[in-house]
Amino acid sequence: MSAPEIPKIDVINPDVYEQGGIPFEQFDWLRKNDPVHWHADPHEGVEGFWAITLAEDITFVSRNADLFSAAERTSMFTEYGDEDLELQRNNLLFMDPPRHTKQRAKVNRGFTPRMIGQLREHIVEITHSLIDNICEKGEAEFVREIAAPLPLQTICELMGAPLDKADWLFEKSNQLVGFDDPELQDGPEIAKTAALEIYMFAQEIAEARRAEPKNDIATKLLEPDAEGNVMSDEEFNLFILMLTIAGNETTRTATAGGILAFFEHPDQWERLKNDPSVATTYADEIVRWTSPINLFRRTATRDVELGGKSIKKGDKVVLFYGSGNRDETVYDDPYTFDIGRAANPHIGFGAGGPHFCLGTHLARLNLTVLFDALAQRLPDLQLNGTPRRLRSNFVNGFKEIPVRFTPTPRRG
Repeated sequence: MSAPEIPKIDVINPDVYEQGGIPFEQFDWLRKNDPVHWHADPHEGVEGFWAITLAEDITFVSRNADLFSAAERTSMFTEYGDEDLELQRNNLLFMDPPRHTKQRAKVNRGFTPRMIGQLREHIVEITHSLIDNICEKGEAEFVREIAAPLPLQTICELMGAPLDKADWLFEKSNQLVGFDDPELQDGPEIAKTAALEIYMFAQEIAEARRAEPKNDIATKLLEPDAEGNVMSDEEFNLFILMLTIAGNETTRTATAGGILAFFEHPDQWERLKNDPSVATTYADEIVRWTSPINLFRRTATRDVELGGKSIKKGDKVVLFYGSGNRDETVYDDPYTFDIGRAANPHIGFGAGGPHFCLGTHLARLNLTVLFDALAQRLPDLQLNGTPRRLRSNFVNGFKEIPVRFTPTPRRG
């Protein structure tokens, strides 16, 4: 019997993701045969990187910031020049403890379950308003009309900004994450300009809240904490910039990928409509299934062994969450979309450690409110054409998902 064919391994080319989504076949082979895999790197002058594909190893790297740094070369796969690198290190995503611990403590108080729970009524209203905008037409473009505006309008509500800013934020966030998609960005200066514009937008919010505090999370973040620490304007503005990417793109992508999962598994759509017991589980299964963020990067701070491989100080280490969320050592049936899955230790919000997703509660709330409303008001929602994927190895996103449904009336 001949040995099984070794697939060509390229899990970093954005074309792979645009054409077929996460390359699960390659990841399956890597997890079973070479879970800590030395992979060629497309950046000039970079020898390669370690592709980490088992959930256990992804978790180990995530929880050991002393061994694997997010600050040294940032958390992004992109290689930054020295000037850009210094600027990026002020981003919460690109800090290590103890600096990260101190900075995150300033924003944690705005994202407690109690604070997020206060947004529920606003999120319900936003969701039904978005459905009102399309329900009489019988068709829609799901990404632009539903998946994208929900988290963006939620962020506006969170910050006390006008909801009509959501369309502007949609354009800017596309420019920020679309660095591998020529349709969204035709050069790095586009992203820099978008980041600067969001920075100035945040500055306006900070100045307004300091002059006139309100009952919103922006005001809460700008107030002194229990120890008297206050966020500087730069810290606040960079946090809003991060929120526009991390808080928006993950929920948008989970929503878009989630509706496609239901189209591909109509039995689960019927279950969503008829089985109240799944109300507390389906949001996490959507996140596991879609793995909105495919990868983040770390840099080894010293020589370390992982998975039988010798990782050297300074080596680039890349964590593939989509692979970890299909890990057979964690799930008996990883390729079954099961919205009632009770035991679901997915890593779609990160794998623990200092960088576990700050907006986990908000993302779950958005997903639960939206899919509950869609199941009630557009029960025969279905695909109406070919989805268009984002060209990106970072965000497992979609640019277009055409849908159709029986027209229904707006709310009274």
